[in-house]
Amino acid sequence: MTALILHGGAGARRERDYDREVAHMQQVVEAMKSRLDAGASALDVAVEATVMLEDSGLYVAGRGASPNLAGAYELDASLMDGATRKAGAVAALQGFRNPVVAARAVMDRTPHVMLVGEGASLFALDQGLEPIGDEAAWFTRAGQGEDNHPPGTLSHGTVGCCVLDRDGRLAAATSTAGVFGKMPGRVGDTPIPGAGSWADGRVAVSATGQGEYFIRVAACAQIGWRVEAGQSLAEAGAAVIGQIGGMGGDGGLIALDRDGTIVAPFNSQGMKRAWLTPDGEIGVEVFGG
Repeated sequence: MTALILHGGAGARRERDYDREVAHMQQVVEAMKSRLDAGASALDVAVEATVMLEDSGLYVAGRGASPNLAGAYELDASLMDGATRKAGAVAALQGFRNPVVAARAVMDRTPHVMLVGEGASLFALDQGLEPIGDEAAWFTRAGQGEDNHPPGTLSHGTVGCCVLDRDGRLAAATSTAGVFGKMPGRVGDTPIPGAGSWADGRVAVSATGQGEYFIRVAACAQIGWRVEAGQSLAEAGAAVIGQIGGMGGDGGLIALDRDGTIVAPFNSQGMKRAWLTPDGEIGVEVFGG
């Protein structure tokens, strides 16, 4: 049995058209279905799906990143392997195209969980990861302003993926450039295991939204703890998003359990998401419950 769910960010607005994102998310799920059918691990698929989302330029992650107030592109990512509870993360990474790949390298090649800023960039260089080079040519938002979003508003484009492979292993990955017009050095929930991503033996979770609120409630880890305590995945997801909404926060999350159950609660107008069910059904949705 295999299953997968991915997201392209909460905060979708009904006045916008998301046909490109819908088509792309379906392509990603179809590609990852083939990988899972071939026996790929949950962790590999989570990373590969996130790379495809980063490279598309359609989301505020990877190529679609927006700059901070100083004009710099600082990228964040994390991932977690449920079978081992290993995690890797980078924050405020500059100069490299796939922060989720850097996060995987931190997990696999260091004794640490997170590297940040200059240290993360030096590590990525040492590991031979692919640099960006010409930022104006690489970033799809370079020189295009802030899409009329005031500083500090939701990025509406964090990406993430949760995967269950045929061996019953779970994994999650999340990647972002953060909120529009963020202060230099600002770090949200995305690169923090437990806040922006989580995977254990029961669940995998990836979050999107106003990261400060997700940090304050340990949103993704809390899903795991609630399921361990006996709540259903749907009950756990609704409770966590309810907490965030009660504090004034906006966003959503995707979650998948070892039985292949998929949930995607959110309190924003929409959340771009796509999924693969255990029976092979592929679905894509932006709005709706």
